Amino acid sequence: MNSMDTVAATTGETNPYLLGPYAPVRDEISVESLPVIGTLPSELDGTYMRIGPNPITPPDGSKHHWFAGDGMIHAVRIQDGKALWYRNRYIRSNRVSAVLGEAPAPGPRYERGDTVNTNVISHAGKILALIEAGGFPVEVDPLLGTVAYTNLDGTLQLGGFTAHPHLDPASGELHAICYNGGNRDFIRHVVVGRDGRVRRELKIPLPDGPMIHDCAITARFVLILDLPITFSIPAARAGMSMPYAWNPDHGARIGLLPREGAAEDIIWCDVEPAYVFHPCNAYDLPDGRVVMDVAVHDRLFVSEGTEQPGASTVTFERWTCDPVARRVDRRVIDAVPQEFPRCDERLTGQPYRYAYTVTLDEGRSPPGALSGVIAHDLLTGERKTHDFGEGRIPGEFVFVPRSPDAAENDGWLMGYVLEVARNHTDFVLLDARDIAGPPVAVVPLPQLVPLGFHGNWIAAG
Repeated sequence: MNSMDTVAATTGETNPYLLGPYAPVRDEISVESLPVIGTLPSELDGTYMRIGPNPITPPDGSKHHWFAGDGMIHAVRIQDGKALWYRNRYIRSNRVSAVLGEAPAPGPRYERGDTVNTNVISHAGKILALIEAGGFPVEVDPLLGTVAYTNLDGTLQLGGFTAHPHLDPASGELHAICYNGGNRDFIRHVVVGRDGRVRRELKIPLPDGPMIHDCAITARFVLILDLPITFSIPAARAGMSMPYAWNPDHGARIGLLPREGAAEDIIWCDVEPAYVFHPCNAYDLPDGRVVMDVAVHDRLFVSEGTEQPGASTVTFERWTCDPVARRVDRRVIDAVPQEFPRCDERLTGQPYRYAYTVTLDEGRSPPGALSGVIAHDLLTGERKTHDFGEGRIPGEFVFVPRSPDAAENDGWLMGYVLEVARNHTDFVLLDARDIAGPPVAVVPLPQLVPLGFHGNWIAAG
């Protein structure tokens, strides 16, 4: 009997997002001087932070979705070849503060709620926890304390932000496609400057209220993923925590928005119905077409907000948008189920060679299936893997270059790996040039880190 079966048998819980590798941890802890197996490179000075859902009180299992849990950051501080500490902290939403008996955190709130649980980044000297669908960012201090909710000094005028802004390495600006949950009229292109303030907030009329989790940028365009998962009034009325559903009547298309263009300048390119949470990267071709590499789900949320793990087929694909023909050509790069694609983000929006993904296991793959990290050489087609072994589930792995001027792929991949049988999590560091080899370092963590969403390496200083 595995851990999921044990919890289900003792509690009667049947929602998989509250069991096994998803089950929330109870305590916020701080542990110093962590053991290290292998060698942590002396070049690394910073903190790996990853956020995910961790309900602070038991939700209604019949209506709860993974995406809706209270946000918790898990972090490991690395310096001088040592793992100085691990700690985990809730984002202090009004609900979390009330449960913990604390005063509410300062700052503005979105009318539909203030849970923030999806990504954590650094920009303009601040660490920001993020969520989509209208939620405001939350500033977090280096020790994971909630500082305040923020509308970016009052410059976010028409709603909240997104879980996935993309930094343009040339300008130092963040580009984002944002939507407000329940708004079925428009989305927004938001640009945040180097100073952390919004300099552009463009309304884009769009029907049905599509769920746009992410976007991509090139030197010329911002790519809008207008795909057939939209706000569901019946799911909202039923009290579902994720009121979105597959909507075949909405259609599927990619919008090419000129960086400084108006809504009417968007070039819409039709694509076969599918859903994309996460692009890896995108760039312009000399002939005017646009390439975007994406993790593609064939269908999702077909039961209005109740999607279960393993319910979709996922492939890693190259989508080429033709602005003249106004269509998207799809080519499968790898049919092995995989998600959380990342690249060397110094090359965001530019031609690049290497993409890194993790297998989409969630504890349900058949025995012998790959459970690990995949490195794709998009030039040669070569595919290298690091298999953590059966029952070990990797989360998103992030690429960190060895130095600011290191070559692409010269650096490390870092992330958490959960071992189901032991209810245990390791922080693992791989050499990106040799991911099939043994880990560079493994840091056993003092408590389980449940499966979660996104994170980043936050360099010191």
